[in-house]
Amino acid sequence: MVDARVGNVRRVVILGSTGSVGTQALDVVRSHRDRYEVVGLAAGRNADLLEAQRIEFGVAPECARVCADDPDALAELAAHPDAHVVLNAVVGFAGLPATIAALESGKRLALANKESLIAGGPVVAAARARGGGEIVPVDSEHSALYQALRAGAPHEVRRLLLTASGGPFRGYTREELELVTVADALKHPTWDMGAKITIDSSTLMNKGLEVIEAHELFGLEFDRIDVVVHPQSVIHGMVEFCDGATIAQLSMPDMRLPIGLALGAPDRLDEPFGAIDWTTLSELTFEPPDVEVFECLALAYDAGRTGGSAPAVLSGANEVAVAAFLGGAIPWRAIAAVVADTLACGTGSVAEVADVLEADRVARERATKALARWEDRS
Repeated sequence: MVDARVGNVRRVVILGSTGSVGTQALDVVRSHRDRYEVVGLAAGRNADLLEAQRIEFGVAPECARVCADDPDALAELAAHPDAHVVLNAVVGFAGLPATIAALESGKRLALANKESLIAGGPVVAAARARGGGEIVPVDSEHSALYQALRAGAPHEVRRLLLTASGGPFRGYTREELELVTVADALKHPTWDMGAKITIDSSTLMNKGLEVIEAHELFGLEFDRIDVVVHPQSVIHGMVEFCDGATIAQLSMPDMRLPIGLALGAPDRLDEPFGAIDWTTLSELTFEPPDVEVFECLALAYDAGRTGGSAPAVLSGANEVAVAAFLGGAIPWRAIAAVVADTLACGTGSVAEVADVLEADRVARERATKALARWEDRS
């Protein structure tokens, strides 16, 4: 892996710099100028904020780009010759070329773009092997697992446990979910995130995608990756070892903690983010997820076990369905139905980036047709 540090300073490229994760990453850098230097920035469409960030962090004009419809520009920034760490916080499948480019260039990939790893798991693994890059997860749940796994050897791991807040509709019945609105779904109880990931949290698709991501990151089969609902969002992930010991990572919800670790691991920041006040924390509760009501979680497990292009189809169809819901075209309950209809059309295998791109294209085409069928039924 390329080490592009100057002294103790790591040079960082932040893709998705104007979004929730990107702005929090810059907040970490802002507080630790002695450790990090930003050498590249990419935004979707917010050119004004991007320019303000470029000026503040002294990024060259040619290395601060609006890349909403230009995955090649994202990939070029991800392969920046002076960068040591690439934070990929691009939303959705569009982040795949940047993931591949960063790993092929031998860089540390601080990964917040779960869709690229989920859709292109075999292709991403091959790129990592070719280039010698490494992936350090930014998602709070996978960062928790990354930290807890330090407590034992791989052969000692019995299972991984991902925690879910349950989203805004925890405990709802099917009948109650018939009436929820976009505004209801965007009211996440603990996290401040972008619209797409917040809707995914409301359906538990976000947790299903995280199960597939955990499989790709840590190499455990799906029967050894479980989800437990934990409304307080204080425990972010747990590892159960073969002797019965469970190691958990706890902190108050603050994405700057996993972002800081992903940028600097194995070193930790010297500034506490999300530290717990143990005199006020009164309870930690757990319950199983209701997969019959929140069907997206079950769909994700099925797609992960199927493998091949199924995770790419799942991810692509979900993006189409969520966009339709946010646009008012379908009700909340139709998100799972559209994804299920798309998966039922069949999936294939993936060996190259072109295969992943084709699987995503076909999934979006089929999902769009499924939307039309749903609208005809409504």
